[in-house]
Amino acid sequence: MSHQQYPQQQPGQYPQQQPGQYPQQQPGQYPQQGWGAPAPQPPKKSSAGKIVGFGCLGVLALFVLLGIIGAIVSGGDSKTDDKAGAAKSSAPTAAASKKSDTSNESKPAAKAAPVKMTAKKAAFSKSVLADSSDYTSVAITITNNSDKTISVNPLYFTITDTGGTKHTAELGVDDKQIDTVELAPGENISGTVTGKGSFTAKYVTYTEDLFGDPVRTDVS
Repeated sequence: MSHQQYPQQQPGQYPQQQPGQYPQQQPGQYPQQGWGAPAPQPPKKSSAGKIVGFGCLGVLALFVLLGIIGAIVSGGDSKTDDKAGAAKSSAPTAAASKKSDTSNESKPAAKAAPVKMTAKKAAFSKSVLADSSDYTSVAITITNNSDKTISVNPLYFTITDTGGTKHTAELGVDDKQIDTVELAPGENISGTVTGKGSFTAKYVTYTEDLFGDPVRTDVS
């Protein structure tokens, strides 16, 4: 059996090849790369960039989260302050209303005066007892609002004029003179009270039995 022979090669020399030809290689062998240098490895990506990127995203997310929490807390405080302000503003109103109600309840209803009297100017109506027409009369209505009987008599009345002079009643000179009566509770009586002379009446005073509490009313 014959063996194929290959040309011998001196150390440090490479086999010559014709242009357009590729060197022959033995079965099971791989061609050697140029000049025997290993192929360059691709650069590995640095993990430091990834760490920095994730760190920035984390910081940004933290700021966004803090902003949301701050807005929620601020809104809650605002609502709380509004409710507190409304409660405070309504409290004085309620207290004032309660105080007003208490004040109204504490004041008793005003009672009517025991004796009510009205007076107005009236024309003198001369009686047979009058010696002249030089008199001034006032028409009186007196009402008993008390719970007891009161006495009414022309002598219990006086007339004070605009000059401050007090005139006592002249008995029997006016045909419409008020009568002497006893007024039961709720009753009233009307008549005239007459003073001597011509004057302008300002007010009339009634004093029961001449020693009671005086009741005064202006002449209209």
